[in-house]
Amino acid sequence: MNDTLSNHTPSSIVCIQGGTVIDPGHVNGRADVLIQDGRIVEVGYPLKHSIEQDDSVTILDASGWIVAPGLVDLHCHLREPGFEYKETIQTGSDSAVAGGFTSICAMPNTKPVNDNAAITQFMLTKGQEAGKARVFPIGAITKNSDGEELANIGELVGAGCVAISDDGRPVMNSLVMRRALEYAKAFGVPVVDHCEDLHLTDGGCMNEGVVSTELGMPGIPDASEEVMVARNLALADLTGVCVHLAHLSTARSVELVRHAKAQGLPVSAEVCPHHFSITEEAVRGYKANAKMNPPLRTDEDMQALRQGLVDGTIDVIATDHAPHALQEKQLEFDTAPFGIVGFETALPLTLRLVDDGVLSMEQALDKLTRAPAQLFHLPVGSLAPGSLADMVIFDAKEEWVVDPEQFQSKSRNTPFGGMTVKGKVKMTLVEGRLVYDAR
Repeated sequence: MNDTLSNHTPSSIVCIQGGTVIDPGHVNGRADVLIQDGRIVEVGYPLKHSIEQDDSVTILDASGWIVAPGLVDLHCHLREPGFEYKETIQTGSDSAVAGGFTSICAMPNTKPVNDNAAITQFMLTKGQEAGKARVFPIGAITKNSDGEELANIGELVGAGCVAISDDGRPVMNSLVMRRALEYAKAFGVPVVDHCEDLHLTDGGCMNEGVVSTELGMPGIPDASEEVMVARNLALADLTGVCVHLAHLSTARSVELVRHAKAQGLPVSAEVCPHHFSITEEAVRGYKANAKMNPPLRTDEDMQALRQGLVDGTIDVIATDHAPHALQEKQLEFDTAPFGIVGFETALPLTLRLVDDGVLSMEQALDKLTRAPAQLFHLPVGSLAPGSLADMVIFDAKEEWVVDPEQFQSKSRNTPFGGMTVKGKVKMTLVEGRLVYDAR
């Protein structure tokens, strides 16, 4: 597993002073953090070690800011190999650390598809060379993600994949999905499914409802997601294997997962910041930067997603970072591709839930750090002594205006351009190395 980065400088000592440390489940309060050789040595206030007079120690002042484990994203698209004009592993990693993400799980919808060890190893090597966020590849469930013949799951896991998924191409064949769950259990990796019945979608390009009718656009009904959520829950019950449901978007999906968890079914679920922040109204004017799959839904759906985060029905927040070139998003709305970039807006959008009283700061950070790391068995997400020193330091109070032209990502496709948000990443560290500095 990729738990180290090749350009870590050994024998380095760093002390982060004066910040409020929030390590979900462990520390919540003022503390200093001592790092040596890329790992956490001590978290406390004051630290037992006398470091002020030691010239070998790098002091980072975090006064007035929050210090937390580096954010962990279970769902992103880095586009390399095959679509480097949209994003590369280098630019995606740059964007990730600018948003506070130190570990990112890359979906397999590359060209060629990540359905074999060679592509997995290529992605790992590129991630190492980038030297920013840790890149954890997700392998394909089926060969070429065609949904017909299982990929060599053992080979993918052996090469370094941390989960399997056909990403935006749902596994429509229920028997294939059943076999995938059974094989994945043998290798101890999660199975991630994009819940969409393609027959019900049938060319839809936004949420089916009043707005789609007014715009004259073919709609995607809630049922297209919910039918597949129900199917996957039935298969989880049948096999006893946990299925991870990607980017839930409807109130009924949340209720189905809530009921399944109450019955003890093995299931986990994620939600994206755009789905709990804005609604289908953002599409008005045929704004392709608000076109995504699953689509933006109604206010009722948005409130249900928020409640799902509160009561634990939804386990984690993931970005579904999906970069596209400008010329692609400038096509007619119904032909423009689905997807938006998400790394650099995820934290402030999540912090809006804190300002709105939906989640506490610790709960919000848990959905972005400890919980996703545990779901995918990643060696990150904690500031406990001995842990890898992957951290984000941010000013929770600083307001800023989202300017896509300032993104580190190669792409600019976001519906949040011009929005005033609160919460600014100041520093990001990976193994104690400062990989992003906006002080």
